[in-house]
Amino acid sequence: MEFFCYHRDRPGSGELRREMLEEHWSYMDRYAAELIARGPTFAPGGDTLTGSVHIVDLPDPAAARAFAFDEPCYQAGAYRDVLLRRWRNALGRTMWDFPGDRTGGDRYLVLGLGAGRPADLAVPADRDELIAYGPLLSDDGTAWLGTAALLRAPDPDKARSVLTPGAYADVEVHAWEFGGRR
Repeated sequence: MEFFCYHRDRPGSGELRREMLEEHWSYMDRYAAELIARGPTFAPGGDTLTGSVHIVDLPDPAAARAFAFDEPCYQAGAYRDVLLRRWRNALGRTMWDFPGDRTGGDRYLVLGLGAGRPADLAVPADRDELIAYGPLLSDDGTAWLGTAALLRAPDPDKARSVLTPGAYADVEVHAWEFGGRR
């Protein structure tokens, strides 16, 4: 089962996050074979960390909760909250299989939080700019709760356009970059 996990930073926790970077990476290294995508998000301007995204394939929701809440930065209080949802890998690949240049262009996390009827279940036509894409689902995988995408785009507005306007209660766009040591 695939899960989308977004740890959102607690304001003022940047120094703690920097101090715990090796601990965080070592923890994530234990899940290297299960990770589909990972990386930090940033405030506009790109200097201030705002969160940490992990898309991971785990046996069940209990394993996903353990993954999310045993994470060292979470345990130390660096995060204010965690968004954890089942997810379906609509691209069928990992971020390491992304056909584009990992260093060129701007990259974003786009989160569309569901409002009623499912939207954007089909992969958009310009899939070569998508790093990860899929629906956010309930624990049992039956209810659509939104859509999460990691993608390369020239700006936040273009990144937002990967989702259907008006189909979501809220759409968040965060600067994102490839994470980890790989």
